[in-house]
Amino acid sequence: MWTKILPVTALIASVSLTTGTAYAAPTTPVGGEALGSRGLVAPEGVKKPPKSKATSYVIADADTGQVLAAKDPHGRYLPASTLKALTALTLIPKLDKDRKVRPSHNACNQEGSAVGLSPKVTYKIDDLFKGLMMSSGNDTAMALAEANGSLTQTMRDMNTEAKRLQANDTVAKTPSGLDKPGQSSSAYDLALIARAGLANPDFKRYISTKTAKFPAPKGYYEISNHNKLLWRYDGMVGVKNGWTSKARASFVGAATRGGHTIVVTIMRHEGFFWEEVSDLLDWGFSVRGKAAPVGRLVDPLPASALAAPQQQASAPAASVTPAAQPPLMERAARKQDDSTRTVGSVVIGGGLLFGLIWLGYGIRRRRARSRS
Repeated sequence: MWTKILPVTALIASVSLTTGTAYAAPTTPVGGEALGSRGLVAPEGVKKPPKSKATSYVIADADTGQVLAAKDPHGRYLPASTLKALTALTLIPKLDKDRKVRPSHNACNQEGSAVGLSPKVTYKIDDLFKGLMMSSGNDTAMALAEANGSLTQTMRDMNTEAKRLQANDTVAKTPSGLDKPGQSSSAYDLALIARAGLANPDFKRYISTKTAKFPAPKGYYEISNHNKLLWRYDGMVGVKNGWTSKARASFVGAATRGGHTIVVTIMRHEGFFWEEVSDLLDWGFSVRGKAAPVGRLVDPLPASALAAPQQQASAPAASVTPAAQPPLMERAARKQDDSTRTVGSVVIGGGLLFGLIWLGYGIRRRRARSRS
């Protein structure tokens, strides 16, 4: 059983503007009904999780996928540099780590945190991933995106990977996590991404490395991991922290003790969070196997489930009927958060009504002119 569960929003009926048929948005959140709460969801029979100033968090058992406790787990927020975990997870299988690349001036001049790339130096892909996950280099994020073919291709790949993981709250607009309109993730999605990353040996190596030598125009210099808990918390494996003025602080952390791994993700924290994350991890280890889970981290979708939409997208334009295209209402809803979705429905519905009236008015005017 769990406690402090807020009501889950009811089904919202909408009308497809392309087909005219009614459809209903699914209400059961990914991972279980209780995870639809915007408040704290915690198990009964054990001590409550420690207090946290984070607006949203998830504590999960990475081995079993059980969500042990959560607060607004599916709330969509700006992810900041925690999105780099998705960048790494997406690109590690696609790029040969021994391949050498020379970054563009565009990559080297990215704003925000940087590892210090130079267009005069040739880097191994392996070095770029270290700069990405250890030093949170926005320059390395762009260099890796370009090495993958293009920024456009990389964003397509990252969003496809998010869908494969069923991280449906996640919309990637940048490979670095720099704020951009429409970009979002959730504490639940970040836990899914972290769990998948931990199963990749290279991903795990990058996030757990404390210090490393990084190529420079003349020799090397040392970089260190921004995750302070690698030095402070017993068993810390790593993952990623992030911060922007709009996103505030976010963090994804995983630690292993006694052969078991706990993942903690937090979003929109106002300040110093290291002690809070340590307490949340301690709580996770203390209740693991002793309390009923409040939800679960779902498994990735099979490849066949992702192949069908791609085949539809590559089909000739003449063979695509309006019914096969996503409803306009659904496309608009993807760009809205919980606080604007109702308003968006009213605006779209009102716009449709106005358009039909204006169309009728125009037809009458043309008929009147033809008669004169």
